[in-house]
Amino acid sequence: MCGIAGIIDRSGRAIDDVRLRVMTDAVAHRGPDGSGIYIDGNVGLGHRRLAIIDLTEGGHQPMKFRGESLVLTFNGEIYNYLELRSELEQAGYVFRSRTDSEVILAAYDRWGETCVTRFNGMWAFAIHDRANRAVFCARDRFGVKPFYYVDTGRLFAFGSEIRQLLPLLEHVGADRENVLDFILTGASDHGDGTFYANVSRLAAGHTLTFDLGTGLATRKPFYELRAREDVGRLARDEAVDRFRQCLTDAVRLRLRSDVPVGTCLSGGLDSSSIAAIAAPLYAQGAGRPFAAITAVSEEEGTDESRYAQQVVRHARLRWLTVRPTYEVFVDCLPGLVRAQEEPFGSTSLAMQYCVMRTARENLTPVLLDGQGGDETLLGYEKYYPAAIVSTFRREGFASALRAVADARRSNAKLNVLTTAKYFLGSTLARARWGVYCRRHNYLRSRPMMPQWLSEFSRAIHDGFALQKLEISRTNLPVLLRYEDKNSMAHAVETRLPFLDYRLVEMALSLPTDYKIYQGWSKWVLRAAMEDRMPGEVIWRKNKFGFESPERIWLGRHRKEMWAAIQSSALLADLCRPEKLRARFATLDLRSQWRLYSVALWEREFRLAS
Repeated sequence: MCGIAGIIDRSGRAIDDVRLRVMTDAVAHRGPDGSGIYIDGNVGLGHRRLAIIDLTEGGHQPMKFRGESLVLTFNGEIYNYLELRSELEQAGYVFRSRTDSEVILAAYDRWGETCVTRFNGMWAFAIHDRANRAVFCARDRFGVKPFYYVDTGRLFAFGSEIRQLLPLLEHVGADRENVLDFILTGASDHGDGTFYANVSRLAAGHTLTFDLGTGLATRKPFYELRAREDVGRLARDEAVDRFRQCLTDAVRLRLRSDVPVGTCLSGGLDSSSIAAIAAPLYAQGAGRPFAAITAVSEEEGTDESRYAQQVVRHARLRWLTVRPTYEVFVDCLPGLVRAQEEPFGSTSLAMQYCVMRTARENLTPVLLDGQGGDETLLGYEKYYPAAIVSTFRREGFASALRAVADARRSNAKLNVLTTAKYFLGSTLARARWGVYCRRHNYLRSRPMMPQWLSEFSRAIHDGFALQKLEISRTNLPVLLRYEDKNSMAHAVETRLPFLDYRLVEMALSLPTDYKIYQGWSKWVLRAAMEDRMPGEVIWRKNKFGFESPERIWLGRHRKEMWAAIQSSALLADLCRPEKLRARFATLDLRSQWRLYSVALWEREFRLAS
């Protein structure tokens, strides 16, 4: 796990090594274990190293292959690198290091651009292919690792973080459409743009090839989620067994490391399952207990630590806890804003930020995490309408009514009113948009309804389409951004077993009633973990998510929030100040926070008005 940088000058001018080094060192926090730059005329690559596999100088980057015919800068991990290395050795390749980076280079040399289809991992990388006069870039299937870029006409530049690219822009301004969408709906990261004008992200599952001869950059997809008919035909018991095997193998691969590995443990089903599977595997291989880190909320209603403690005892984990108070929240907020680089939707990121900091302080630079479990297994309450619609189509009206009753019994958050709210909000896009607009009627202009809202409403009638949309656009991308920025701010690598592409494909291909069954969300995972975890954790009805004591923190922080919002030139331009002043106290906490987050972002990154 590292930080990458790159510049290509279309005019043919040699890359300024000082500029490239400044870009590279702007993400020194991502890679404290080494740095390097490579320049070949008008192409420059930079790298900051976080040493995880092969801690020797053999892992130094930018890494050269076959002399200097191929040069790589890479951020991420290829978990199946040992299997690929063995296959490449049989084809005659000889390796001088034990790194997955060298496997990428050999794979590209042998299979060309299609090498990415063979990787199981997370990655953002660029290869200077001198023979073909090209720079080949790629981002992993689900976008776990970031790849930002700018194109100024003369310069094409990319990096792991936006801060590397801002000095190359003549004007650092906001993308107003994305800012308004965030203020109104809370949504972000659902397209290729960012909160900054003229800063883009390479879409997940895409490659970008820059032709050094023509100066053209070509983007194309290499991966698309498709339903697997063989999985869809599995009997229920067989599906549970296959899912358990696949998840166990995903965890096993993500334990490969030459440094200590631990896990985030909230006490929820996803993180608890990973901890329970990983603990015996890790202890057997490393000869020491597996470490788990839990953020304990100071608010009883959002504290899951009692569930985490049960998992710790059951799996014999070494348990580390952190207890962020309001004072800790205030203290870490400036660093959190700097790390995230863009506005973010809730204070829960402060809890995550503290977990990552604790990992680094306790010399655990790799953490497993449960991100992706909800999207792949229908874990949110908002997915119940899709399950009810599926039941109605398959079995009729009476069965759909029973599905509503089952949901009420098995999920503590659902009753008739909330189920109806989720159903109407999911299916009636224009009505939902109207609610957003009325809530935020202090804005000067009412933008057009974002496309993702209507796409979500259509997808609710097709479980596979809904999950594919949530993974590719409407839910997972922003969570992955939060995770990457928070972890790498502390030079911690997070690995996400639920986003092993084999597991994602399997989960999405399972019948909907294997994921929500008799009202239980993520049923196949619950069944797979029987006898591996305490029953009270497996069959919990009260899903929390990863929450912070928001009501306590923001209640005490309201004066500072309002002062920052009032001082924001961007918000003054987007809002009617007098109307916002009259409306602010009646807004829900998340809406207040989003305005505050925009103001903090604008101030930290000195956006021009």
